[in-house]
Amino acid sequence: MTEATGTDSGPENPASPDDAFHVFDTTLRDGAQREGINLTVADKLTIARHLDDFGVGFIEGGWPGANPRDTEFFARARQEIDFKHAQLVAFGATRRAGAKAADDPQVKALVDAGAPVVTLVAKSHDRHVELALRTTLDENLAMIADTVSYLREQGRRVFVDCEHFFDGYRANPAYAKSVVRTAAEAGADVVILCDTNGGMLPAQVQAVVATVLADTGARLGIHAQDDTGCAVANTLAAVDAGATHVQCTANGYGERVGNANLFPVVAALELKYGKSVLPAGALSEMTRISHAIAEVVNLTPSTHQPYVGVSAFAHKAGLHASAIKVDPDLYQHIDPERVGNTMRMLVSDMAGRASVELKGKELGVDLGGDRELVGRVVERIKERELQGYSYEAADASFELLLREEAEGRPRRYFRTESWRAIVEDRPDGTHANEATVKLWAKGERIVATAEGNGPVHALDRALRVGLERIYPQLAALDLVDYKVRILEGKHGTSSTTRTLISTSDGTGEWSTVGVADNVIAASWQALEDAYTYGLLRAGVEPAE
Repeated sequence: MTEATGTDSGPENPASPDDAFHVFDTTLRDGAQREGINLTVADKLTIARHLDDFGVGFIEGGWPGANPRDTEFFARARQEIDFKHAQLVAFGATRRAGAKAADDPQVKALVDAGAPVVTLVAKSHDRHVELALRTTLDENLAMIADTVSYLREQGRRVFVDCEHFFDGYRANPAYAKSVVRTAAEAGADVVILCDTNGGMLPAQVQAVVATVLADTGARLGIHAQDDTGCAVANTLAAVDAGATHVQCTANGYGERVGNANLFPVVAALELKYGKSVLPAGALSEMTRISHAIAEVVNLTPSTHQPYVGVSAFAHKAGLHASAIKVDPDLYQHIDPERVGNTMRMLVSDMAGRASVELKGKELGVDLGGDRELVGRVVERIKERELQGYSYEAADASFELLLREEAEGRPRRYFRTESWRAIVEDRPDGTHANEATVKLWAKGERIVATAEGNGPVHALDRALRVGLERIYPQLAALDLVDYKVRILEGKHGTSSTTRTLISTSDGTGEWSTVGVADNVIAASWQALEDAYTYGLLRAGVEPAE
């Protein structure tokens, strides 16, 4: 378990039987500094609940007193969240130079926040002390000692973040270590070594942490930024050297390129190091939690994120698929279900027989070991991908192709006689988009016209208007994403176009693909597949 219990009589919070190792999340404070993230108080409360569900030991909620939003968050969190695993942490700075901690308004705000734990940021780089704080090295140490001691007297557990520690250690190791000693002797439970500029490499981190641990005897933690792409590796290197407290953010959100990513750090600790740092069963919720937090911050989840990305256990090469058919562990370092993810087979022009067979099994299409059938599918995929189709991004179109080969005919709920889309440029600068479709369904000829906010939207609406009376199941479908890519060519605006359309029925989502030398024609292909697949999912029998 990662949750920690203090020995002080501070505000009540969940206690843990094991304080030996801390997983500390700073998404709500450091993670929120990422460009493009702007969290409301409601957002922060939602994320805090997700992190508590995941089982982290500490959730740093922000800097109370520094801005009204963080002050409100702490007030509402105390009232609205019943933390089951985590302790809430308030972040702030040491007292001002020349003042007393008891008289500093910023320190008072930390106490008033009511969080059982306080993290103090302290300068550990001598040049920062002299140039940024504009005080002496001795006064900086006094500021640390006074603030830690005061907060301890107020019943708070205290962690100290040594800002710019690794750069400061390189410049003046004796002073950097004196900061660690001062914080620990004043009562800080953990002193965190911060790679604030993110410039360190794993071997350097491991050497410094080991030396500081040996020379000070303090309990150490690590806070790594990802500017060299090594934040996760640096965090684990610090653990190897004896750190027992790791600070991370969900999905690696943070200043500049981000922080150490909570999810690969925790997965490595649990699955590679054998440390039980989460409540039992929580690791299998990791993918869900990662994606849920991404939704709250309004950023698309990274498809290639380790462990939790949708591509983390996706296999494309035919050679890989052949091996995975024998034993998935041959090309996977863990069972994806352990982190709540799934294995996926991607079908492309790299596909071999094994890829198609495994993908068919995944989609519920029994190929019956028919080598001739599988061979036809492989060849058809390669031929169509040569034309520009991409089935690894369009599972629904691939399944329709697979079923067509397996059943000997296409699944057809309607037949297109013709379609037309018109864009009218009006004198006032606006545009009108109108589409007409002529279809056959269940022996009936249908002509439908509709307007939309673009030609593809107009076609989508016309198709729906024409077919919903015959297939009421289509009313549940919603076009949720639309992508266009101009494929490589030498013909400028007449180059081949590929469109991908994502559609939802409220319970699931699927993607379809179309390719043509005209963007509207390519879109129509993808729309036909989208509606056909939606009816297939709904259990409707084909009309012909």
